[in-house]
Formats: sequence, C-alpha cells, structure tokens
Amino acid sequence: MDGWMILVLIVLVASALQTSTGFGFSIVGTPFLLLLYPAHTAIQINIILSLCLSTFMIYKIRREVDKDLLKRLVKGSITGLVFGIIIYLYLNVQLLKMLVGTFILILTVLLILKLKLTQTNNRDLLTGGISGFLTTSIGVPGPPLLLYFSGVGAAKAVLRSTTLAYYLVVYFVSLVLQISFGGTSKETWISAVIALPSLFVGIVLGQILFKWISPKTFQLITYIILIFTGIYLIVTSM
Repeated sequence: MDGWMILVLIVLVASALQTSTGFGFSIVGTPFLLLLYPAHTAIQINIILSLCLSTFMIYKIRREVDKDLLKRLVKGSITGLVFGIIIYLYLNVQLLKMLVGTFILILTVLLILKLKLTQTNNRDLLTGGISGFLTTSIGVPGPPLLLYFSGVGAAKAVLRSTTLAYYLVVYFVSLVLQISFGGTSKETWISAVIALPSLFVGIVLGQILFKWISPKTFQLITYIILIFTGIYLIVTSM
C-alpha cells in the first residue's frame, strides 16, 4: 500500500510538470519508478502512463502542433527505436544510464552558458533519432528534445504541443516493440491503472500552471529538470 501511495505521488507531480512545460513525466517519473519496480516494469509503467497523458492532451492542443517538425522527428525516430529495443533487451542498462546522464549534464552546462543552435531539417531528424533510441531503451525520450528546443529558442506553446504529439507516436511504437520482444507483466498494468486517477489530476493542475509560467521560469525549470536527471542517472548507475 505504501508503494502505491508513492506511485500516486510520483505520477501526480510528473504529469503536472509534463502538462505545464511539455516535458518532465518520463524525466522525473522514470528515475523514481526505478526505485519501486524492476527496470523493465518501471519503464513500461512510464510508457503506458505517458501514452495515456499524450492521448488525453493532444486533442485540446492539436492546433498548436508544428506538423512539419513532427514529421521530421518521427521519421528520425525510426532507426533510434530499433536500436533502443536491442539495448532494452540485451545490453547493460547501468552503463547506458551512466552515458546518458553524463551526456545530459555536459549539454545542460552548454545551454546555461547560452549555447545557441540553429534549427535545421537534419538536426530535427537527428534529435528524433536520439529520442527514439532513449524511448525504447530506458523510456525517457525527453532530454534530446528539451536540449535541442531550448537551444533553438522554440516557442513554449509549440514546443509543448509538438512534443506531446511526438510522444503519442513513439510511446505507442515503443510499447508494442517492448511487449512483442520482451513481454510484459500483470504488475505493470495493475500499477498503471492504480496511477491513472492521479495522472488526470496532474493534467488539470498542469494546465492551470501553464498559464502562469513565464519564459524565464520555464527556462529555469528546464535546467533544474536536466541537472536532476543527469545526476540521478549517473548516481543510480554506480
């Protein structure tokens, strides 16, 4: 019962952050879920709930989606999704967490130092590929998108809506691949169902917060999320 209460709290906070900023559910949720569940179970719970969140939210904000950008991200993700499922099934997840955590921290420092990027079609494809790889491997697609869009100065509304639409695609494909090749468990689905009410409460809270978050605050939240994620991934990989 205590584990379920912690699960509900994690999902509430993560969904509110995701809905208000466009990022955060997997970045915040997955590390804490890994404290409660085995790796594959935690990753699948995160993907199921993230898919539910994206499905629920996308209708309301669909008009803000940059469709051309979305197509490039999805196209780029295809190769990454395939390689990611190989990592998920066979390779050392601890090593991957160490590498990803280090990568996030280095790039976050560059962003804090005001690194600016120019958005190009090829970079959109590459970002989608890296994100797809991280989705099927560890269930965390957000860091590459967050780093890239922060660097190019993407508008907050477009960023939130386009990433949600992208998540809808890559989470669905990732879940199908993981279940097809690695199976699933009863515990995964029971836990996801238990967490659904707190997910919807978090969505409502996040929509309220979205109206009050200034660009400067949004940027600060971005840095905090990235630093926390990078440090956590490194620490838990040791």
